[in-house]
Amino acid sequence: MIELFSADTPNGKKISIMLEEIGFNYKITEVDLHNKKEQFNPEFRKISPFSKIPAIIDHKNKEAIFESGAILMYLGEKSNKFYDEKDRLKINQWLMAQMGLVGPMIGQHHQFHYYNPGKSEFGEKRYFEITKRIYQDLDDRLRYSEYLAGENYSIADIATWPWIARHPIHDIGLAKYGHLSRWFVEIANRPAVVKGCKFMDKKGEIVLP
Repeated sequence: MIELFSADTPNGKKISIMLEEIGFNYKITEVDLHNKKEQFNPEFRKISPFSKIPAIIDHKNKEAIFESGAILMYLGEKSNKFYDEKDRLKINQWLMAQMGLVGPMIGQHHQFHYYNPGKSEFGEKRYFEITKRIYQDLDDRLRYSEYLAGENYSIADIATWPWIARHPIHDIGLAKYGHLSRWFVEIANRPAVVKGCKFMDKKGEIVLP
């Protein structure tokens, strides 16, 4: 049994989607990030020392893993799915790009553009332009590749997709990016993705471009 400590965020949805894709039994322990601030509880910090979600405990192996990318790699290896050894170098590169660039930069765009508009003109403009460039870079990649790491759906796609799924609040216009839109819609129609998006929000609406 996998216990998923999470919240309804793009990083949280990466792991619920992966668990649905690989068909593992799991239970969700919700971490209240805003009201109770449970991420700072000493017991949770034993699992996730930087007080971040998601984290998992694999109760069968008695392993605790934090950081969404590390969790995806662990689950990919454990299930032998979506982390093919022959494609692993490319998968790792695109996974690290999500961890180091796509997520952090789009996350800042959310903060300045959507949650705190008007507080920093510099921040709003900077992260809007960076996010717009990320859309273009992903579109350029997907012009020549079915998925981010090649011809096969992988944990790199699972990691990146939930961030693009927030496109309605980005105000960039996903539909203008044809290859990125094709990729987004194809993944959005996967049953495990639909179910994984509903892991906390029962509606779990996916907005198509």
